[in-house]
Parts: sequence; structure tokens; C-alpha cells
Amino acid sequence: MSDKQVISIWFYEYSDDIYQFLHFRLNAKQHDIEDLVQEVFIRALKGLSHFKGNSSPKTWLFSIARNVAIDEGRKRTRDRWKWFLSFDDSHEEPFHTEQTPEEILTDKEEQRTLIAAIRSLKESYKDVLIMRSIKELSIQETAEVLGWSENKVRSTHHRAKAALHKKLGGDHLE
Repeated sequence: MSDKQVISIWFYEYSDDIYQFLHFRLNAKQHDIEDLVQEVFIRALKGLSHFKGNSSPKTWLFSIARNVAIDEGRKRTRDRWKWFLSFDDSHEEPFHTEQTPEEILTDKEEQRTLIAAIRSLKESYKDVLIMRSIKELSIQETAEVLGWSENKVRSTHHRAKAALHKKLGGDHLE
């Protein structure tokens, strides 16, 4: 199987997960995130010869996505004076018809509040929360992506949840 075929298969399997990771990680418009997803898979194609299979393709791709997000964050910091990127929810799933308009509005507001709170946390907290709590990677997978020990993942995840809980006023988490 060619490298392009492998990446194509992985794109089909993991692009939604990568998209969601980047959406939670960055404050960007849908088309910008789509471009970053493409960047992740372009980097994966270029670096496929370095992938030894010591981790799953998913964790390897999340590592690349994390680096893409860091690079994008640095770029935005440099370019911040030029423009302000706002949250664009046009890519969100359509609402369920059994919800009332008030429930839909409340859900969207809670989602925006949660995303804003996650984005306001320090980088390590954002990364571990997205990977463990949102994308449901295992402790081992998260450790591989972040290059941390499993104990560091556990302790940072615990601290990140506490910090998020505090930012949300203690109402939104366990």
C-alpha cells in the first residue's frame, strides 16, 4: 500500500477527531480548522517514513495536530494586531427536533462557555483536557501524544479539571 493510500485511510478514520481537537484547541473559523486538518495530514504524509508503529496512528496524528495547533497559536500571537478571530459555530451538528428553542439556546451558550473556559486555561491543561475528557484518549495514548509520563497525565488532568471547574464557577463538572 502506498503512503498516500495509508494517509487516505487514516484521514477517513481520524479526520473528525482531529477536527474536533483543533476546534476545542483553537478559536478559529470552520474553514481555518479544515485547513489545519489538511496540514496535519500533509505533515503526516511527509513524515510517514518516521512513523515506526510504536504508537497507534491516532496518537501519532494527535501529536502532529498538537504541534500544528501550537504553530497556529504562535502565528496568531504574531498576527493578533491584524484581526480578531471569532468563534464560528456554523459547523455544529444540527439541533435535535425534540428540543425547544430555549433548550437549544441554553445548550449553545453552555457549549460556548465551556469552550471559552477550556481555551482560557494554560496549554498543558487544554491539551490534557481535550485528549482525556473530550476525545477520550487513554492515559497511555495521551502520554504518548504529549511525551509525558502516565503519572504526569493523571496529575495534570486532575489539576486541569479542578482549574476548569473553578473557571466555570463549580457548576458544570462533577
